[in-house]
Amino acid sequence: MALSDSLARFRNRRIAVMLPLGFASGLPLALTAGTLQAWLTVVNVDLRTIGLFTLVGLPYTLKFLWAPVMDRFVPPWLGRRRGWMIATQLALVAGIAVMALVDPTRTPLLLAGIVLLVAMTSASQDIVFDAYRTDVLKPPERGFGAAVSVTGYRIAMLVSGAGALILSTY
Repeated sequence: MALSDSLARFRNRRIAVMLPLGFASGLPLALTAGTLQAWLTVVNVDLRTIGLFTLVGLPYTLKFLWAPVMDRFVPPWLGRRRGWMIATQLALVAGIAVMALVDPTRTPLLLAGIVLLVAMTSASQDIVFDAYRTDVLKPPERGFGAAVSVTGYRIAMLVSGAGALILSTY
């Protein structure tokens, strides 16, 4: 497939929306993983505590446990997929903002709880996004749609990883 053919597929709104949704899905992961560990290292949090913070990645592994509940419960507004996407996005914005306000040297347990909630919300968003992608894309579009969403996801990981660390130097 030529580059021009791939770019032409972006005119399909169902495909094009996968890029920002993939970005929104990937952004919190780096913030609750590598970027968080770098921040904790810079502010001299001890290595044992930093090691314990890696446990906040568990929701991404265990999300299959609550995925059926999310699939069956329909938020009262905007439908099953969009309602959950908006709810998780709002919760992520709030959670990430609160994360930035917590001093990890004074209240590491509070920060751990907030980061865990952000990771759970992010994993929940991944569940909904994957289901939404399956719902809106026709079977022949799903492969390219998945590639587009992974591209957005990877761009977000670069932005929230390297981008956050670059910004922190200013």
